[in-house]
Amino acid sequence: MKKYTLILAVFFMAFSVNGQDLDAFFNKADAFLKANVSNGLVAYKKIHDNPEALYNLLNLAEGIAVDKTDAKNYQAFWINAYNLSVIKGIIENYPTNSPLANAGFFDKVKHNIGGKNITLNDIEHKLLRAQFNDARFHFVLVCGAIGCPPLISEAYLPSTLNKLMDTQTKKALNGDFLMVNIKKKRVEVSQIMEWYKEDFTMNGTTEIDFINKYRTEKIPANFKIKYFEYNWQLNKQ
Repeated sequence: MKKYTLILAVFFMAFSVNGQDLDAFFNKADAFLKANVSNGLVAYKKIHDNPEALYNLLNLAEGIAVDKTDAKNYQAFWINAYNLSVIKGIIENYPTNSPLANAGFFDKVKHNIGGKNITLNDIEHKLLRAQFNDARFHFVLVCGAIGCPPLISEAYLPSTLNKLMDTQTKKALNGDFLMVNIKKKRVEVSQIMEWYKEDFTMNGTTEIDFINKYRTEKIPANFKIKYFEYNWQLNKQ
């Protein structure tokens, strides 16, 4: 009996410590983003000149483990981890004009996060998209370019996750993520919707169905879809 009691005590102690680390990560990420992001643009030079806060934050994230069954904590953790790792990748190659100017930025360079040694693509495609059928990820994972939806100046928290994902999706689809041409009965949208078409057409819906779910001024179902070229220039202040 004493043996099992000890095992349980160790388990709950580890759970408590990990929970404290996760809360600390969210708090520090929130403070970091508030200090370095404005109107969707990132102060890369400022961070490059004084990177300690970012490195300390990502060092904390190395030992945090969140199970995917704890969906809100898991998604919030990995969304923040992705966005912060993008910033880290940029400042390690600073000055640079685009994330694509750095070989393997998304698919080769590894990041030590959550007990894993993974790429940015691993976070996006394996840990998030493959686990949850939610196209809103494309509006909160920010790749360091102007063509991405804007990075917000706060951390995604489990308590605000769903609201912020909705807000960012609505901002994009009611903003410059798409352009409507009434005369030509056409809507031009970001290439994100071409690259990940399967995410926007799940369960038999169309891309326009998805857009209209979040858009104030609805687009007629018979409008054609065209994709405009992605802007890979750095989202810098």
